[in-house]
Amino acid sequence: MPNTFVYSPVLCGHVAVTPRARYLPESERRSIYIRNLVPFRKGEGLAARKPVRSAVARADDATTPRTVRADAQRNINSLLLAAASVFAKAGVDAPIRDIAQKAGVGVGTVYRHFPQRTDLIVAVFRREVDACADAASELAATCLPCDALSRWLMRYVDFIAAKRGLASALHSGDPAFDPLPAYFQARLEPALRALLATAVTAGAVRDGVDAFDLLQAVASLCTPARDGSTDHARRMVDLLVDGLRYGAKPKV
Repeated sequence: MPNTFVYSPVLCGHVAVTPRARYLPESERRSIYIRNLVPFRKGEGLAARKPVRSAVARADDATTPRTVRADAQRNINSLLLAAASVFAKAGVDAPIRDIAQKAGVGVGTVYRHFPQRTDLIVAVFRREVDACADAASELAATCLPCDALSRWLMRYVDFIAAKRGLASALHSGDPAFDPLPAYFQARLEPALRALLATAVTAGAVRDGVDAFDLLQAVASLCTPARDGSTDHARRMVDLLVDGLRYGAKPKV
């Protein structure tokens, strides 16, 4: 007799069971359903099941490094770019199918890499933070100290503007987002501190400016315009940088 598909209220779906299992009580079928769907390590039971881990968690797990295939990494990169764009325009509750369509992949690919929506939101936020932080060293290597500082602050303005689409999630109280403020500070504050130190040494800006205070000041200037433009915030940052130049003296 062939296998029969039986609806399981526990798993909210249809699963295949053997003919013999059809006649077992529902309580006994459940373990069969679970065994059919969850891989076991040999000789161990339910306690051995490994929980689903997101792409973000796997990337952070330094004790179990894994190599991501090139095509999978391309999909992840495309998804993060698409999600950042969609979130900025439509918010983090935008349909997953919109993100998949923009990335040129199927919805199943989204969930393969990011099982939960929170995984995708966290990954997008962290990617934006990393890009902003990494821009500091790139600018320091190619621009004069004060110009590097000014350009990076403008880059930070763009980051803040893009983060508006994530604001509702970051302030939702979901514990999945609790580590993000610390990550934000750990990546961006040292980047700005290095730019400030170089500019102070060159006599381009005055000494005594705290990097965290400057991050907060610029963020406070980034009031979103109705048309989404950052022009006003950029003008305010120009004035702020002009103020930092006042009383600047090169360090001997």
